[in-house]
Amino acid sequence: MWTLGTRKDKKLLAIEVVHFNGCSCIEISNLWNALYRSFNSTQSCQVYISLLEEIPSKEAFTWALFSRKELFQAIKKCNNLSSPELDKLSWRHIKMIPQNKDCIFKLIDITDACINLGYWSNYFKTSTMVIIPKPNKLFYDTPKYFCSIVLLNTLGKLFKKMIGERLQFHLISNNFVHQCQLGGLKHRFTTNAGIALTHFIRSEWVKNLSTSTLAFDIAQFFPSLNHQILPLILEKAGFDLKVSSFFKNYLVSRKTIYLWNNFSSPLCNVDIGVGQGSALSPFYLLCIFLQFSTSLKNN
Repeated sequence: MWTLGTRKDKKLLAIEVVHFNGCSCIEISNLWNALYRSFNSTQSCQVYISLLEEIPSKEAFTWALFSRKELFQAIKKCNNLSSPELDKLSWRHIKMIPQNKDCIFKLIDITDACINLGYWSNYFKTSTMVIIPKPNKLFYDTPKYFCSIVLLNTLGKLFKKMIGERLQFHLISNNFVHQCQLGGLKHRFTTNAGIALTHFIRSEWVKNLSTSTLAFDIAQFFPSLNHQILPLILEKAGFDLKVSSFFKNYLVSRKTIYLWNNFSSPLCNVDIGVGQGSALSPFYLLCIFLQFSTSLKNN
């Protein structure tokens, strides 16, 4: 029997042995294999790139250098109470950066270099995936009843916050994002979705029509994102080619360690998906929404 833990190592109740594909994960190596295959289950799925042909391309623009204001805004939004990440830095330490001008310019130079060189350091590509149980499940005997929280290096997260803010600004300013897309966008909340749904329902009531709602959940959304299609969507959105080059490098050679209570796995290659909780994940959500909405239109 394995026991579950949280990021603060608070022990939870013991559970039955996890089962995967009809086999019991009695050995710890079996557990790592089950987790890896579960969180990378879409690795061999076919991608229909032809769907992107339906999305009109936006006019290309030049990517500007980052400013001190963008750095300060990214730091300001960080929560001091967050646990230290892999590099043992907390956001409380990061918020001391504005007090040192040399440090400010060095961090801005590093962020600019990442885009201009199309390179994301391997130091930032290593992560730890903390496995936690999903709430309110009767049994925890299969990997699908668990989710993962990704721990990354704090400095890398700061750089991604700056890049993510810039990406979202351009996606919205050039009207590349559909107006009905509410998730993953700044200044749009669950309340907006509720208001929109209420409006649609009442509009049909005025016409003496009945309405119905179809809701669905995409299982393992972030771990299933395909790396091949994301840079292509960037080019459609009018981003500079060096931005696409950056993401092509950002998404490859990623490695992770699975953490289950006090047990940790060997380094595993991660060839698909993005980390849930990453600062760039909302941007990926917007990209995949474009692909998904186009496929619905074609069908």
